[in-house]
Amino acid sequence: MKKVTLLGDSIRLIGYGTRVPQMLGDEYEVFQPEDNCRFVKYTLRMLFDFKAQIEGSDVIHWNNGLWDISTRLFEDGKPFTSEEEYVENMLRVAELLKKMGKRVIFATTTPVHNEHPYNDNAVIERYNALIVPKLKELGIEINDLHTTVMQDLYKYIGEDQIHLSEEGMEVCARQVVKAIKGE
Repeated sequence: MKKVTLLGDSIRLIGYGTRVPQMLGDEYEVFQPEDNCRFVKYTLRMLFDFKAQIEGSDVIHWNNGLWDISTRLFEDGKPFTSEEEYVENMLRVAELLKKMGKRVIFATTTPVHNEHPYNDNAVIERYNALIVPKLKELGIEINDLHTTVMQDLYKYIGEDQIHLSEEGMEVCARQVVKAIKGE
């Protein structure tokens, strides 16, 4: 039996993570926190709490980003996590995950509706562009959920303008399963 860990924000928690375990089937043991991993610094902290459950994973699939780029928390218009802090902490998480599992996969941050008041697709794309090459240098595999969701943004993102719709959950879950299985 292969051990899989799913880490990430609500795109995982109430999105693809609700379907991946069933899609993988009985030959996979799947651990995922019942908590939203939120922003990258929160995920970094959670690695301590869930170290025992994560260690020895055959595959770790993880995402962070929507909380990090959000301007909702403060009135200064700046992303919650600066670019520098995002890159630094993402690389730190990646290095720790590499020690805990055999394969690590990062899922790019998914887009939002263009009208979303606190998250901007240009910022999402910039943060993805900043981190993806650096993660690849570390040997982290990339699952480009961003591009997949952008193919039909208003179909794959729900009415709240940020979370996956039923169709989005299905297409992303299928893509996550393929990434985990190495297909």
